[in-house]
Formats: sequence, C-alpha cells, structure tokens
Amino acid sequence: QVELVESGGGLVQAGGSLRLSCAASGRAFSNYAMGWFRQAPGKEREHVARIMWNTGTIYYSDFVRGRFTISRDISKSIMYLQMNSLKPEDTAVYYCAAVSRPGPVLTSSRAYDYWGQGTQVTVSS
Repeated sequence: QVELVESGGGLVQAGGSLRLSCAASGRAFSNYAMGWFRQAPGKEREHVARIMWNTGTIYYSDFVRGRFTISRDISKSIMYLQMNSLKPEDTAVYYCAAVSRPGPVLTSSRAYDYWGQGTQVTVSS
C-alpha cells in the first residue's frame, strides 16, 4: 500500500513563497507518475504539476508555469512543490497524488490511485 503525506502548507502574503513536500512510502516508485493537485472551496480539484518518477519529465498547468517548480528526491522518496510569487487565487488545499501505471491523461484527478490527506495553503492579499 502506498502512503503519501504532505507537509509545508501555511499562511503567506501575496508575492511570498512556500515549499510543499510529499513523503511517499510503501513501494518502489520507479514507474510512477506523481503530481500535485489543488482544490479551492466550491471548485473542482485541478492539476497543478506532475513528474514522472523515473525520467524526471515534468508538466505544469499554465496558471503556475514560471512560478511553481516541481522536483523529487529519489533517495528520500520525497516530491516537492516550490511555490513562488503566490497569489490569493492560489489559496486551496494542495494534494499530492500517485499512479503506478500512468495513462495518457494525467491532468485528471481520476487518473491517480493514491492521494495524500492534503495541506492548506492560504495566500492573503
């Protein structure tokens, strides 16, 4: 069983930065796709960024490209999301997710098998 645990959320002023971490455990992740999603109140869960664990190939949603950076530390089985130039509209619960056999559509939350509990990010104006 895969376990994902997020940390690093909090309250920050607009223009500030936060770094989220997702500690993964349970098995080897070499063929996994792992990603970050977020969900604001009253809105659907949306894809933020993802990384292919073995190749390091990265994808970003347009609204974070240039501001957020996804990375992973294979030796520690930790995925990160460095968030810079935060905006109030970035306020949401951020989730990490993983899928063992990535399909063709990885921007949908339905494509992922495993989820963390989420961490709250609040950006004040």
